[in-house]
Amino acid sequence: MSVFSLFLISLLLHGYVGWTVASDLAAVHPLLGVGLWVLLLSSALLLPIGFLGRHIARPVLSHVLTWLGLLCMGLGSSLFVLALLREVALLTAQGFHGIWPLVLTAGPLESMRIDTAPLVPVLGLLATLWGFSNARRTAAVVRVDVPMANLPAALQGFLIAQISDIHLGPTIKGPYLERIVSRVNSLDADLVAITGDLVDGSVAELGNDVLPLAGLTSTHGTFFVTGNHEYYSGAPGWIDTLRGLGIHVLMNEHVLIHHHPDTQESEQALMVVAGVTDFSAHHFDVSHRSDPARAMADAPVNAAFKLLLAHQPRSADAAMQAGFDLQLSGHTHGGQFWPWNHFVKFQQPFTAGLHRLQSLWVYTSRGTGYWGPPKRFGAPSEITLLRLVRD
Repeated sequence: MSVFSLFLISLLLHGYVGWTVASDLAAVHPLLGVGLWVLLLSSALLLPIGFLGRHIARPVLSHVLTWLGLLCMGLGSSLFVLALLREVALLTAQGFHGIWPLVLTAGPLESMRIDTAPLVPVLGLLATLWGFSNARRTAAVVRVDVPMANLPAALQGFLIAQISDIHLGPTIKGPYLERIVSRVNSLDADLVAITGDLVDGSVAELGNDVLPLAGLTSTHGTFFVTGNHEYYSGAPGWIDTLRGLGIHVLMNEHVLIHHHPDTQESEQALMVVAGVTDFSAHHFDVSHRSDPARAMADAPVNAAFKLLLAHQPRSADAAMQAGFDLQLSGHTHGGQFWPWNHFVKFQQPFTAGLHRLQSLWVYTSRGTGYWGPPKRFGAPSEITLLRLVRD
């Protein structure tokens, strides 16, 4: 998208808010109407810079403008949605007035327009501030039991820590990741899974920021699969970098784990841990086409448990056909902030949480970081601790 298109779209969306709300807000107090237009114009001009700020030569100015632009992206989204919902409510009330004029007279209609106008900027600002706080805190741990039929005793209570969609980039840096690593390490997991969209930038830009990942600890190590944002950011370089940190990058392949429970029992269980490239990887590199069947190829038929890491939930159908027991995914962010959580289902089969697809369990993380605006509202970030239990 061109720079002109970004500014035009931003101006139109913010202009709609001003057109539908400012005059009614001015009826409360003239300065409120002027203040809203100033806020909207500032936000409309700053929003595109959230995407373009990294190209500004002066680092401090680039950092400040990027932060302001992305904050305005979150604020502008909420203002637009609230203004639209307000207009729908007012039109509905006007319709009732046309049908039953004695029930809802013109006076209350006009009063409703004026009384609801301040709600748009107030609720928009509150949602943005609350969402900012939710986005910048270290993700909470979400504990999930995954019931498995015929689970061997050796795998009872096996712990998988999943992190996903951290999006290291313009507003998420190494210290943010350090806090995530520290919390994951406190869980004493048997395995750590990173299900893609780790970065939003090149190795040259963010190579130092990923170093905390080398400190992740678990019984069997850390496993990673690419997300779509790795392909926007130079996937080959990131694959090499992560492997250099001791992370197992799975590219349509699997490894075998012989798990011994932490008891006096001598029993062990054989696990398949597989990973596929992102569902859309073939658009960037045909040789990276996502293939769960290939990831399962030549796996022992007597393996007690078969785990697949796949960035997008859309891999679930192929994963089920390939014979996996559990798929761990991310990508959706759970919608990240309201109301976009209601639209994810039109692009992905699962938005968040644990779901069953015939013989396959699918867990979709809401993500451990955020993308774009530092805002999470109605879709909190998470570090997931999945525990295998007998069904």
